[in-house]
Amino acid sequence: MQLPRRQFLHFAAGVAALSATIELAEAQTYPTRPVHIIVPFAAGNGPDIIARLMEHWLSELLGEPIIIDNRPGAGTNVGTEAVTTASPDGYTLLWTPTASAINATLYQDLHFNFIRDTIPVAGCVRLPNIMVVNPSLPVKTVPEFIAYAKGNPGKINYVSGGNGTTPHLTAELFKMMTGINMVHVPYRSSTQALTDVISGQAQLMFDGIPSSVAHVKAGELRALGVTTAARQAVLPDVPSISEFVPGYEASSWLGIVAPKGTPNEVVDRLNNEIDAALANPEMKKRLSEIGTEPMPTMTPGEFGMFIVSETAKWGKVVKFAGVKVE
Repeated sequence: MQLPRRQFLHFAAGVAALSATIELAEAQTYPTRPVHIIVPFAAGNGPDIIARLMEHWLSELLGEPIIIDNRPGAGTNVGTEAVTTASPDGYTLLWTPTASAINATLYQDLHFNFIRDTIPVAGCVRLPNIMVVNPSLPVKTVPEFIAYAKGNPGKINYVSGGNGTTPHLTAELFKMMTGINMVHVPYRSSTQALTDVISGQAQLMFDGIPSSVAHVKAGELRALGVTTAARQAVLPDVPSISEFVPGYEASSWLGIVAPKGTPNEVVDRLNNEIDAALANPEMKKRLSEIGTEPMPTMTPGEFGMFIVSETAKWGKVVKFAGVKVE
């Protein structure tokens, strides 16, 4: 039997309204089962450790378990792609890093468009990096380093954990903004790279504060500056690079996004609870102890604009440096 057009339209509108009502009801009771957060890093590294801190506080606020699912590979693209193809119901989320913004330009053959295929939920933490040199290098400040590098073009080796990583591009941004010439030496791991700076095999690294701070305090490395706009409490005497290179800011960050189409009510609930977790004094203390800090509170829309700006920023650096990945 074929329904008259008017009856069909009424029927279709009713189905759509019912579907919307069901979705709203589900969003209002969300969550009713465990929530999976895909972490695109191996277990035990910095981002994973922070994700597990978030897991503890967020599970209490949501009233359901948070399950951390480590899916490393392809510069975080393996885990990211898994989320872009997941059901948009709020039960699969991505622990997204700065690499998500970098990879949009760095990789030419991705099966997803990060900005198009995800919906921003919340910015979580900022991970300051630090500019460290071997103490044998005859410089003690950022201006002295810039002058030394300009007087010795191509003679300073800086290291990172690989092409296209945040520390690599942090150094490339520094090169771009200062006009100096340094040689990049990529390693298979940031640990190995840092070891060679300590031993004097390499001169410079932009490393995460948590892995470098003990070596700085022991005198094995000399800290010239932090990459955040402001100084860091863990090393209060180390200036910000931006004090000498205006506008320089290159901290790493971590946040949460969901598959495109996730209900706004679910996204808003997650955003509120994540903000509450990050505002907890004990959580702030734990983050400070490992050299990180909460990002400024942002709505999902504001976090989305932040991701867009970061994608544009790092896209320029990737193109400037001519970075290629295999």
